[in-house]
Amino acid sequence: MKLVKLNKEEFKKFADKHEQITFHQTKEWGNLKSKNNWTPYYIGLKEKDEIKAGALILAKNIPIINKKIFYSPRGFLIDYNNKQLLTEFTTEIKKLLKKENGILLKIDPYIEYQERDNNGQIVENGHNNKGAYQNLVKLGYKHFGFNLMQDTLQPRWMHVIEINNRTEDQIQQDMESKTRQILRKNEKAGITTREITKEELPIFKEIMEKTSDRREFIDRPLSYYESMWDSLHDSGIMKIMIAEIDFNKFKKNTNEELITTEKNLKERIYKHDNKLLKMNEKKYLSNNKQDEETINRLNKQLEKIEEYKKIYGNKKTLGGILFLIYGNEVLSLYGGTDDNLMQFQSAYTVHYAGIKYAIDHKYKRYNFYGITGNFNKDNPLYGLYLFKKSFGGHVVELIGEFDLIISPFWYHMYNLAFKTYHNIKLIKKKISK
Repeated sequence: MKLVKLNKEEFKKFADKHEQITFHQTKEWGNLKSKNNWTPYYIGLKEKDEIKAGALILAKNIPIINKKIFYSPRGFLIDYNNKQLLTEFTTEIKKLLKKENGILLKIDPYIEYQERDNNGQIVENGHNNKGAYQNLVKLGYKHFGFNLMQDTLQPRWMHVIEINNRTEDQIQQDMESKTRQILRKNEKAGITTREITKEELPIFKEIMEKTSDRREFIDRPLSYYESMWDSLHDSGIMKIMIAEIDFNKFKKNTNEELITTEKNLKERIYKHDNKLLKMNEKKYLSNNKQDEETINRLNKQLEKIEEYKKIYGNKKTLGGILFLIYGNEVLSLYGGTDDNLMQFQSAYTVHYAGIKYAIDHKYKRYNFYGITGNFNKDNPLYGLYLFKKSFGGHVVELIGEFDLIISPFWYHMYNLAFKTYHNIKLIKKKISK
């Protein structure tokens, strides 16, 4: 077998048929990264004219030393349990990267380490890829450990819902009752979702900016989202969905519920007082009290809606999510909400729109993406896991991040420089506080 460089179309034809394909291993992703000073290589291990394994590998030049670092995002596209194939692929890649003045090749394969349930517990007698892990380690790939937090290039822990031709009703049955209630409540409040246009990217940018301020992370510039759009949107890989509230619809639905509740209360009292219907007195009083509380709540809600209309007008964007869609899944990459209107919990509605898209377009799963592998209640990110868990599905633990060292000396020097750079950044951050 021989390792060769492939053209984009030849690579796409092979990659799209592979069970591990994601947006990370596409020509569109390679095009996007090329705008950020990465050079894409499309390679394949061929036996005669048949590609047995392949990968998109990104290269970044380090000008001072005239060396390169390489990264295959969520690659390779290979059977990691086939040690002979993996050995030959690795040997040939090392030869290629040595010629290209490579220091290292980083990979983070898109395969599960061991099967887990919705609570993050290991499934007894479940499937695993421990053999694949052992194969990589034996071939000299340096593993970065089974980390629990989000401290790798890509999340090692995810939460997913398996669609697999299930209906919307079947998906809803796996959700917690609270999640279904919030979705119904949001529908009554006039919250809907739609896909934005490129001209509306500043709307999403504003959402992410507010979210980054609240969560204390650095948001990307608008130009980054524009670059993503130009590289990924027209091919159908990227969609941005936003949630909007229509205050007029919210008011209409609230008024209708108020009229119905007042009518039910009035009729119940009339039938009770005129002895037209035999009633349990305790239940009668309880129902009346419940209706009176609902009427009071709805009247206050109408007052609040008028306040919202004065501040925001008839419609307001509540939040949004950037989805990446390819291969077998719909993936929620990142998103946010307007911190002034978080009480509407619009994230539930936008995620559900993504789930429905996956159902309608026959994708195998919906991926909420990153969580942590620490399922203790004192974990500061435990709430993020609980939110995603409430939709049903299960935890996915990926195999992790590996470095294939091409030049041991320069690898050591690179890591030393990298640690120094990050320590300086931490010091600057502390000083600026």
